[in-house]
Amino acid sequence: MRLTRRQYLAASAAAAALPAAARAATPGTLARPGDFAATDIAYLDNGSQHPMPLVGKAAVDAYLAKRTLDPAAQSYSLDDEGPRAAFATLINADADEIAWVQSTTAGEQMVLRALDLPASGGHIVTDTLHFFGSIPLYEEMARQGCEVTWLRPVDGRIRIEDMRRAVRKGTKLVALSLVSTVNGFEHDLKAVCDIAHAAGALVYADIIHAAGAVPVDVKASGVDFAACATYKWLMGDFGLGFLYVRRDVLPRLKRANYGYYGIGDFATHVYPLDPPGATIANYAFSKDASGAFALGTHAHAVIAQLGATLPYIAALGVPAIQRHAQELTDRLKRELPKRGYTLMTPPEARTPIVTCVLEKARDRLAAPMAAAKVRLTVSANRFRLTPSVQNGHADIDRFLAALPKA
Repeated sequence: MRLTRRQYLAASAAAAALPAAARAATPGTLARPGDFAATDIAYLDNGSQHPMPLVGKAAVDAYLAKRTLDPAAQSYSLDDEGPRAAFATLINADADEIAWVQSTTAGEQMVLRALDLPASGGHIVTDTLHFFGSIPLYEEMARQGCEVTWLRPVDGRIRIEDMRRAVRKGTKLVALSLVSTVNGFEHDLKAVCDIAHAAGALVYADIIHAAGAVPVDVKASGVDFAACATYKWLMGDFGLGFLYVRRDVLPRLKRANYGYYGIGDFATHVYPLDPPGATIANYAFSKDASGAFALGTHAHAVIAQLGATLPYIAALGVPAIQRHAQELTDRLKRELPKRGYTLMTPPEARTPIVTCVLEKARDRLAAPMAAAKVRLTVSANRFRLTPSVQNGHADIDRFLAALPKA
């Protein structure tokens, strides 16, 4: 059965309105009994890839049943508007300001092309707490004619006074991660946007570590662009993401995409029985984010999955998700320094990320964490824990018991 957008949003709202007793969590976690598959792993790596809740698996199974021509599933119809509308609601956008994209990085690079960068030149401000995969992108912008200013953190924070000094007349773009994948620092996005807009600049925010984990309000912040893949806090999978483009910015952008999925009107004049015309086809692109940025086919299995996981997130409520994770991260921030570890994460951060410096972290943590069946992000000289709704203090206990001395 295909839900209309109105039915989809009504169902999401009804789920979110369930009384607390009806959504009672397993002791110590926010997730309800049966929300996730049972596991013997203390999975504290949700910021790398979030486990799929079972409602998401069921949605994918229903989609695959249709794709395998299961006779019992032939009434199934994929709804790609519902998840787009649900994501828009999650970040306080309008659905026509959202386009499907392949990934966060794809969305960021589309924004640069729409701003005619690097060809048009100009000044870009970014920072070293932005996604490390974007470092080559802005280094390339510098090599190809843009002036790029890199802000560096002080005590794990990008200071607003440094942002104010860096942004000036001639700045074209400020690019940042709203929540840093490196250490969980969260920008004051409204303050950054106010500074940028006063200088005539636009702001792009990578929100992959924010959407679904902390409250995001694109209208209140004034951010111009935001992109987000779905495999982290949206509990989706790889190969699909969202790009937000503020409606009144669209007319200022150069068209750099000519995708079929961006076409609003299309009439050909070359096939049998077509009406005659002076051109091969008459067409017009939609005057919205999809019209400017949509390309070809999307990952339908992920759309099906998001049709279940986004209402699940809405039912739990992002403020509740944030509070639950913060209870666990606050404990980590207290315990790790006592054990001799140096935090990279600011103590006041309200994001579900705690990062510590540890020389040769992989050599020192791989064996004890594997033996304890604890999963976290371990880099060359740091480690990161990213608890979510299915985690509780028992997972933190297991991690701390397995952690060697600093």
